[in-house]
Amino acid sequence: QVRLVESGGGLVQAGGSLRLSCAASGYTFNDYTIGWFRQAPGKEREFVALISGNGGSTAYADSVKGRFTISRDNARNTVYLEMNSLKSEDTAVYYCAAGRMYRSRWSDDYPYWGQGTQVTVSS
Repeated sequence: QVRLVESGGGLVQAGGSLRLSCAASGYTFNDYTIGWFRQAPGKEREFVALISGNGGSTAYADSVKGRFTISRDNARNTVYLEMNSLKSEDTAVYYCAAGRMYRSRWSDDYPYWGQGTQVTVSS
């Protein structure tokens, strides 16, 4: 059974940094692309970043490009999202998801999801 568990969220001041982790189990980790998505109150879930199964390809939403970095450690079955220069508009629940579609930014292409971790950026 595929299981994804996010951690690392919290409260941070604008301009600060956080690192989110997504620990995966129950499948062959490097067979799946991992995506990070976020959902702010009253808004739809949106794509943030993704990394391919072997880590060789990444993609970012324009809103986080240059500030966020996604990486994966296949030995630890974990994907990381390093978030720097955080802004109040980054406040949201962040979810990691696993799927087989290569480089997809669509949440419907990710059948497996974690429970989410709250990130709150105070201005």
